[in-house]
Amino acid sequence: MNKVKAAEIGAEGIGKTFGTFAALKDVSLTIGRGEFLTLLGPSGSGKTTFLMVLAGFEAATSGHLTLDGADMTGMPAEARAFGMVFQGYALFPHMTVEQNIAFPLKVQGRSTNDITRRVAEMVEMVGLGGHGHKRPSGLSGGQQQRVALARALAYDPPVLLLDEPFSALDKNLRGQMQDEVRRLHRELGTTFVFVTHDQSEALALSSRVAIFERGVLQQVAAPKHVYERPANRFVAEFLGDINILPLSDVTTSGSGSKATFEGQSLQITGDPGAPGQSLAVRPEHMALQMTAPAGGNAIAANLRDLTYLGAQTQLTLSTPGNVPLMLSMPTAALPSGLTPNAQVWVAWPDDQGRFL
Repeated sequence: MNKVKAAEIGAEGIGKTFGTFAALKDVSLTIGRGEFLTLLGPSGSGKTTFLMVLAGFEAATSGHLTLDGADMTGMPAEARAFGMVFQGYALFPHMTVEQNIAFPLKVQGRSTNDITRRVAEMVEMVGLGGHGHKRPSGLSGGQQQRVALARALAYDPPVLLLDEPFSALDKNLRGQMQDEVRRLHRELGTTFVFVTHDQSEALALSSRVAIFERGVLQQVAAPKHVYERPANRFVAEFLGDINILPLSDVTTSGSGSKATFEGQSLQITGDPGAPGQSLAVRPEHMALQMTAPAGGNAIAANLRDLTYLGAQTQLTLSTPGNVPLMLSMPTAALPSGLTPNAQVWVAWPDDQGRFL
């Protein structure tokens, strides 16, 4: 299948208020042609409101939008011709799979032969061969979502907007649909804008992630960048587990930075960002040791609890100053006899901390 002509969207100073409530505050970003941008954040962060503004279902209170450089701020939703996949599928219950997919093509006034060809093509593309005659009530949740995807993509939209489309699916189906969406994006080249509150989903699917909190765009960057180089404490704590150590006596030299945590000297090298008053370390970079190591970054801790998760065990700890720590390690690698209240050490490489 030929790739469609994907579009670029520009947003500058977008604000949206509902009465006295500011749902979006001065949001500016460019969504690149053919990219997969995920809008990520907790409930009420503004990510879905921003998607609705892009779609034209909500009018921005301030700022403006462009589509391939042309202003589309006041353009109605139908004129934007974006594909849309809703959280609840929004299929027509009285129509078959084929009729649902054909609907936007009929609205466009395409010929019967063109519609028949395109519907057959989309049914096969989303793996629903043999189900075209069924109505939505005769399909599983995953199959219904595939129909919604096929209908939204049938007329080759330059942009596809997806509003938490997998939230109603169980874990296995969710994983299958993630693979399906990733494949479709790769094959079609359409610009995808995807809303989710699931961090792992955002990291797995996206070319970039835009993180929202209280209507403010906190950071937008590639998944690896936002995970390893969070812009602030909110991003660091929202995007996966993280340990945050309050620092004192922070000094910087050509070889890196030094700081003190609860009387213990720490060395920070690599690219930890501008010196700050906290150091963030991901749990996967920390190792449990039963005795004090000879060198490197290490802090004493008390083991509070162990949570068995099958192949992995999650360890909850606290420092003498009562700073909470968390790390995860393979269950098979746990030291024998390790029990709550054990006195241990937690160590990590000098180049695996990030200043906040």
